[in-house]
Amino acid sequence: MQPTVETLEGLERKVNLVISIDDVEKEVKTQLARVARTAKVQGFRPGKAPVSVIERSHGPGVRYDVINQKVGQLFDEAIREAKLRVAGAPSIEPAEENSAEGQLSFAAKFEVYPEVSVPDLSALEVTRFNAEVGEQEVNNTIDILRKQRATFSADAERAAEKDDRVTVDFVGTIDGVEFEGGKAEDFPFQLGQGRMLPEFEEAASGLKAGENKTFSLTFPEDYPGKEVAGKTAEFTITVKEVAVPVLPEVDSEFAKSLGQPEGDTEKLLSEVRSNIEREVKNRTQARTKNSVMDALAKAASFDVPKSLVDNDVQSRIAAAREDLKQRGMPNADTMDIPADAFKSDSERRVRLGLIVAELVDSAKLQVTPEQVRTRIEEFAQNYEKPEQVVTYYLTDRQRRAEIESVVLEDNVVDHILSKAKVTEEKVPFEELMGTV
Repeated sequence: MQPTVETLEGLERKVNLVISIDDVEKEVKTQLARVARTAKVQGFRPGKAPVSVIERSHGPGVRYDVINQKVGQLFDEAIREAKLRVAGAPSIEPAEENSAEGQLSFAAKFEVYPEVSVPDLSALEVTRFNAEVGEQEVNNTIDILRKQRATFSADAERAAEKDDRVTVDFVGTIDGVEFEGGKAEDFPFQLGQGRMLPEFEEAASGLKAGENKTFSLTFPEDYPGKEVAGKTAEFTITVKEVAVPVLPEVDSEFAKSLGQPEGDTEKLLSEVRSNIEREVKNRTQARTKNSVMDALAKAASFDVPKSLVDNDVQSRIAAAREDLKQRGMPNADTMDIPADAFKSDSERRVRLGLIVAELVDSAKLQVTPEQVRTRIEEFAQNYEKPEQVVTYYLTDRQRRAEIESVVLEDNVVDHILSKAKVTEEKVPFEELMGTV
């Protein structure tokens, strides 16, 4: 009799599986006889050990494998008969209370994929972002590049201000006692770069070489130095030098320093503009994609399989540990990373993955080779030798699959934009590039 699938809560299902002990033992004997023909057992010539001896050495393992195989086959048959799509791996446990004489019973609990229906795309409200790249944006970017290559000139009469480099001696105490890391000599930093805590920068601002100041500073609760986190210290700083930034001229040498081999400033400006336009395009497209995916996720109301969410959570925890390792965290493998920190976002990712897959299938949004090549060629422009990057991505299956995934998402976004209620929004360049 075909096993009956029982509906539990939500997407959970259960099926009771019963196998015959006689069938198991018959298959066990067949496999043990096969093993006996080649088995090497101490005291016997190869292939001459009695089956009873083989049973003692190999019987438990063979029997375990046979039972698993038969239960797995029965489960697969039940799923095919019920026409279900199983999400994740089933949990199969013995169910002795349901076993009749001569039988082994198991209970298989599992989840199925939900019925996914694409929402009315014309009802979605999404935002398409854009930003302008003009002469001012190019000039501002050039100024940033100049500041990154600035030299500094000491000025004994200058009161320190933003962008100046100050060199200081400082000593800090907590409850009148100096603490580790709270003292330094000839320590340089540039004002306005966010390298130091705000109170420290504020104290140094306005001081000239030779002047000093005492001030209080409360370390943030999440400060990396745990021994001082959340505590208030008193610092005294003495300014040794104030140096003014001297920006390089936009000339041939400057162009060469930025990789323009001919030192052609006009070509440099053209390349900078192209790079900015490419980056602006990527960032505005990313914002637009987020808007579209947020709207799509909110319109989707179906349950998602817990097993798929758990798998995504574990994947993200593993990625977080790897990131901590790369940052030099010594206990990254054992650090407690709570699953709840990722659960909500993982549910969203799984729900989006299911609805995007349904949309791709129903609207025939599959990726074409031409789209993949075009996207790779665009991406390759970020590198010095784009043609090598193109060849690498086209010949490496994993890298090509990564690009295919990106293009597939782009197809979905473009399709939804063609159907949804779209609001155009201009993003200030500085905000988009994170320079404000």
